[in-house]
Amino acid sequence: MTTADRPAIPVVPADLPALRRRVTAVLVTSQILGGLGVATAVALATILAKDVSGTEALAGLAPTASVIGTAVLSMPLAALMAARGRRPGLVLAYLIGAVGAAVVVAASAVGSFPLLLAGLAGFGAASSANLQARFAAADLAEPQRRARAIANVVWATTIGAVLGPNIAAPAGRSVSGLGIPDTAGPFVWAGGVFLLSALLVAVLLRPDPLLTARALDPGNDASPEGRSLRAGLAAVGASPRARLALVTVAVSHTAMVSIMSMTPVGLGHHGAGIDLIGLVISGHIAGMYAFSPVMGRLTDQLGRLPVIGLSLGLLGCAALLAGTAGPRHAQTAVGLFVLGLGWSAGLVSGSTLLTESVPGASRAAVQGLSDLLSNAAAGAGGAAAGLLMAQAGYGWLNLAAALLLLPPAALALRAIRPGGTAGKTTGSGASAGDGARG
Repeated sequence: MTTADRPAIPVVPADLPALRRRVTAVLVTSQILGGLGVATAVALATILAKDVSGTEALAGLAPTASVIGTAVLSMPLAALMAARGRRPGLVLAYLIGAVGAAVVVAASAVGSFPLLLAGLAGFGAASSANLQARFAAADLAEPQRRARAIANVVWATTIGAVLGPNIAAPAGRSVSGLGIPDTAGPFVWAGGVFLLSALLVAVLLRPDPLLTARALDPGNDASPEGRSLRAGLAAVGASPRARLALVTVAVSHTAMVSIMSMTPVGLGHHGAGIDLIGLVISGHIAGMYAFSPVMGRLTDQLGRLPVIGLSLGLLGCAALLAGTAGPRHAQTAVGLFVLGLGWSAGLVSGSTLLTESVPGASRAAVQGLSDLLSNAAAGAGGAAAGLLMAQAGYGWLNLAAALLLLPPAALALRAIRPGGTAGKTTGSGASAGDGARG
């Protein structure tokens, strides 16, 4: 075992329950802070982009730049975690996010739109940290509670997602006396919050959960080659379960982003006001995060594959409800709420299945690959959704999103087929019971 593989504090199995509780508490707290920083700033990102660029036509590039930054930075951060553990990767991600926030503020002061997009790309690293935190929660979790460990960290995002947009305006006004535009003020606060998150993780996430899990795994491949991206790709290629999990997370995220991003426009076409649109989106966010513990419990009790099936069914129902709602705003609201539930089920069950379907040494690389693919696909889906909406309408957009569900549905059906290879567990961290549940 190399120095990088050895936890700073020796851990014995009897210490694991207390360590799990401490790791979860640190991750949940950092998730609340990180989610708050992201949500506060993103609430006004498009308005800031419009003010800096001088045109609404370029405002949509603001969230796109942030999503691209999240996707591009996912793999380098995952590589760092694979080599050195979760703590340095999460700390670096939050620090990059803080630097990105500072660049956004500077860009708003000098009126540079390219600099603004660069800052937003760096800002996306904080989102990457929030995504990777769910996997850190699973490192030391018991196999029968792994999904709940992931879900609890996902649930913590609810607090930031709800509070962030509501404090964006006060955050902007708080820095107006410093000569900073009000729309850039939330990024000042976000940068400070990210620095606090980095400090929290650096000081308290000890011993490192990933390194500890490796140290306790007698079958761990301690070589750098075993933890490389190439090894991660090979692990995915060798595991039908991992491929199903990877596609489930990517497709559920892409379908959700594609429908959600264009719903305000669709509602506006049918006379909905800003207040109603905000209410619909709030219900959608509640469906995404608030019920993740329920999805975690279902995933642990019923199995990974049944909840993946539930996710695909919910996403399909959501597309049907929203796509056929027309001027019936209540039906659209129900559709968006169900869309959030489907995303939550897919993220929790898919992330759990992915974690336990590959060897422990290559997990961090595979998890980074998952975040890269899901964010890249969602970015492309969001851009395509705008074009499809303009050319064909909201109903056809929902139909296209529903068609995206066919590949994971086919993989899931193959997995549950008697004798199907996807039903076998290949990951070193999964228990024998996982294969039966999955």
